Amino acid sequence: MKILIVGAGRVGSSLAQNLVNAKNDVTVVDVDRHPLADLQERFDLRTVNGDASSPAVLERAGAHDVDLMVCCSASDAVNLLACYLGREVFNVPRRIARLRTPYYLEHSEFSAEKFGVDHVISPEKSIADYLFHLVEFPEVLEIVDFANDLVSLLTLKVSAKSNLLKLQINQNHLNLPESNARILEVIRNDRSLSLKKTFSLERDDEVVLAVDTTEARKAIRQLHKQQHRVRNIMIAGGGRLGERLARQLANEDYNVRIIEMREQRCHELAKVLPENVIVLHGNSTDETLLLDEHVMDMHAFLALMDADEENIMASLLAKRLGAEKVITLVSRQSYGELIRGSAIDIAVSPVWTTIGDLMRDLKQGAVVRGHRLLQGRSEAVEYKALGDKENSKVIGRSVSKIAWPKSSVLAAIVRAEQVIIPDADTIIEHEDHVIVYVSDLNAMDQVEKLFQVSALVL
Repeated sequence: MKILIVGAGRVGSSLAQNLVNAKNDVTVVDVDRHPLADLQERFDLRTVNGDASSPAVLERAGAHDVDLMVCCSASDAVNLLACYLGREVFNVPRRIARLRTPYYLEHSEFSAEKFGVDHVISPEKSIADYLFHLVEFPEVLEIVDFANDLVSLLTLKVSAKSNLLKLQINQNHLNLPESNARILEVIRNDRSLSLKKTFSLERDDEVVLAVDTTEARKAIRQLHKQQHRVRNIMIAGGGRLGERLARQLANEDYNVRIIEMREQRCHELAKVLPENVIVLHGNSTDETLLLDEHVMDMHAFLALMDADEENIMASLLAKRLGAEKVITLVSRQSYGELIRGSAIDIAVSPVWTTIGDLMRDLKQGAVVRGHRLLQGRSEAVEYKALGDKENSKVIGRSVSKIAWPKSSVLAAIVRAEQVIIPDADTIIEHEDHVIVYVSDLNAMDQVEKLFQVSALVL
């Protein structure tokens, strides 16, 4: 697929890397020569230096010949105008824009009608929704949804009190007993364990699970004997992300405290946030302030400030003072790797969260949606199975008879709103939604070939 990316910032560059690795023909446009030179040196792609709001620049970038335009520059105006030109001048079939201005997010029909934006990606919304899930499920390190939220893929850490602490598993015994859930991958000491060998789950193993969403809490209870619902939340940072998340949590009856350094911003937050949000003026790394506000009683502490260093310091302090679960926003990949295994429970990358949303919406053909997991090291994709036994490699066949590539696991099947966690004898039918997980991204090409739809079927 030929793809034009507008903007070579962190999101644009990471997206370009992912798309090149997926063997797409990628062109990147940006006004800054330096990130373009870096991209061209590292990857097999084309770059164009210039302002993407100019028709001449888009012409040089080959906009007339692309299948998809993704506008993720730092400017909403540039992204909107580039999408407009893509529709009106270059007839680009699909146009996606990253937007931050609240008006455009609240009036997506305006962006679509006036500027030709087919889909809007909002960094703050993507990250806030993701963080909300992490708070809603206290034991989970990562969560993504498929099949209209009927299926969830969870990453969680095995605790010392887990009922499954010594559970023996292999590729023939992945389904959890007494639960509609299935193990997809086990990571121990940062290494993925081969499911071809029989082994027992150990404390601190990271387990990727596919679960019936309605049974998600039941699946978590199997790995953590005592299930509790988070209620007291403290947020460090009152920017747009902190405000959005505080409102989401407050609307679900969480008790929220939000700490913000800027006094004027505190007054603004106090006016617009619900009454069950307490706005505090102060420094999130002030030990006295955290103790006075009972950080030790917080079920979750989230550091959402602009500076990675401040987020890390505030999180480490909150954890030392007794906060139960600490979640930190970290933009730099090197910092994320450094704090892995530290007192900080979860480090969330805003870039990877946004990339995950973008990659999900770039899928096409038999693919319904896709998600990257484990900081982009693995991927899960939802396919719609079409055809019959004569023209399909999967339909009418039992799971054990399909030539699944190495490193892939069939996670779940959704048939007419029913979630099926498959076993060896499960047969895939026409129009089933089939979710496949791969721990090695190179295996995804082979998986996609299994679900390729012939022109006759279409």
